[in-house]
Amino acid sequence: MQLHSMKNAPGAVRKKKRVGCGESSGHGKTSGRGTKGQMSRSGHKRKATFEGGQMRLIRKIPKRGFNNPVKVFYAPVNLADLEAFEAGTEITPAVLEQAGLVHDLVRPVKVLGDGELTKKFTVKAHAFSAAAREKITAAGGECITLD
Repeated sequence: MQLHSMKNAPGAVRKKKRVGCGESSGHGKTSGRGTKGQMSRSGHKRKATFEGGQMRLIRKIPKRGFNNPVKVFYAPVNLADLEAFEAGTEITPAVLEQAGLVHDLVRPVKVLGDGELTKKFTVKAHAFSAAAREKITAAGGECITLD
């Protein structure tokens, strides 16, 4: 099967409903809007959360605290996890993903200082904790911050 040979399933594609095209079309006169009222007028938009006059769910549920829209959530990696690599390795977020230490590269990677480091590494990450930076440089390694 190739892209040019694929077809829609029977009944998957319908003709567009042509409203306001005369009485014999079945959608003439009021064009399926009924007679009078707010919903029959042009320009009327119903809110996405409207539930027919019932109290909206978004208004029922309690709202507490503050959601910071600009907070950055990091994918954490501890120094103890880096011990598995061979000495002298250049550790990047892609290498960490291949090793299974980071599951999605959507989040930036932050190296944390939990554990001891005995090998020399060049570590490239988006952020380092102060303890991690200190331990990496003490082992003779290098910390490179990515943008």
